Amino acid sequence: MNTASSPPPSAAALIDGILDQLNTVVFGKKGAVRLALTCLLARGHLLVEDLPGVGKTTLAHALARTLGLGFQRIQFTSDLLPADILGLSMYNTGAQRFEFHPGPIFSQVILADEINRATPKSQSALLEAMEEQQVTVEGTTRPLPDPFFVIATQNPQEQIGTFPLPESQLDRFLMRIHLGYPDHDAERALLQGRDRRELLEDLTPRITETQLLDLQREVLRVHVSEALLDYLQALIAHTREPGRYQTGFSPRAGLALMRAAQARALVDHRDHVRPGDVQAVLPAVGGHRLRPVEAPTLPAAEVIQALVEAVPVP
Repeated sequence: MNTASSPPPSAAALIDGILDQLNTVVFGKKGAVRLALTCLLARGHLLVEDLPGVGKTTLAHALARTLGLGFQRIQFTSDLLPADILGLSMYNTGAQRFEFHPGPIFSQVILADEINRATPKSQSALLEAMEEQQVTVEGTTRPLPDPFFVIATQNPQEQIGTFPLPESQLDRFLMRIHLGYPDHDAERALLQGRDRRELLEDLTPRITETQLLDLQREVLRVHVSEALLDYLQALIAHTREPGRYQTGFSPRAGLALMRAAQARALVDHRDHVRPGDVQAVLPAVGGHRLRPVEAPTLPAAEVIQALVEAVPVP
């Protein structure tokens, strides 16, 4: 009798299984779903900017369930306080001491829903968590879970009751994506299919926590050639030329672009980065970071297209 165990699934099989399941719930948005997974594997955080009702919250729920991770939703409102996010200490009369009660930030996947409806003070409560994977409350620093992934949704700035995210907060997001309205076929499937809340209930984990951490480490092993680094540095240098953009790519943004390109290559089942990987993630990584000096309201897609055309591939 053969008692040998089955070999563990490959990185490619795990990634394909995750994408296949996500696409059964988030209809007609394979590109956005792919970018969301790329962002997670690169150990970044994701900002989803779009109109209400296009599937932003569904994407967050589906990711958490498919990855088998702990999930918390924080509804950002104008009266939200930092303690509502981070937690606070309360006095235990029986024990005669203060005890810390952790807030919802102490979970693996955080949905910061409608983040720009909260005041800047509450928005800033996420800064340390997103950058350092820890929070400091009342002088004590507490680590957050690993993996830790923030998905924030944002309504268009022209809507009433929104507070624009400052540049320091935007820069913490590795990627910003848009879902948009579904196409004809996707909307027909949505209208004729089951309620998405029922679909979410049927999702099962397609990967273990250990396997996910292994995939995140595998991203760092994806090869980046000297020629590819030349291309990355040329793109970064172009954004810093005087008079072109209000602010160029920071060192953090440059690292974000490289990590995202490595994760994109892994999602495409490759062990090396190509220029096409950089160009594929550039709109999501750079669109919320670059504003031309002469046309600050130019759509992000046009800004990135101009950057790609201005910097030739070595």
